[in-house]
Amino acid sequence: MADRFSWGSLGVRILAALVLVFATYNAEGWSYYHWALAPLAAGAGFNALKFLAGVLLIAAWVVFLQATRRSIGIMGALLVTAVCGGVIWLLIDYNVVSATSTKGITRVVLIAIAVVLAVGMSWSHLSRRITGQGDTDVVG
Repeated sequence: MADRFSWGSLGVRILAALVLVFATYNAEGWSYYHWALAPLAAGAGFNALKFLAGVLLIAAWVVFLQATRRSIGIMGALLVTAVCGGVIWLLIDYNVVSATSTKGITRVVLIAIAVVLAVGMSWSHLSRRITGQGDTDVVG
């Protein structure tokens, strides 16, 4: 049934958001930014494959951001970001992530961005399961 939402559905959305965020940029140097954009500053060429990959990434970002905006709005995104910020602070306090580690902080911030996007993609389903109320977009 297409209307079903499960932990697996949430997991797929989180995984998709992680792939999108880390494919765009990551601290390891294996991302679209490092492959296509950073070399431009050194005078390297830009080809059709890099263009197509960039357009596909932009399209995916538009889908995720639009769904997030429609689902949880700016205030909801700020609240989820605040929760993620609290978790990051907790991870630093418990020495899970070093505040002086650029790669470590970059990773947790990118994960937090992916969580905000995944919550935005999933919130209408989660809200309907919790409250029994559905969300609709008014089309004029």
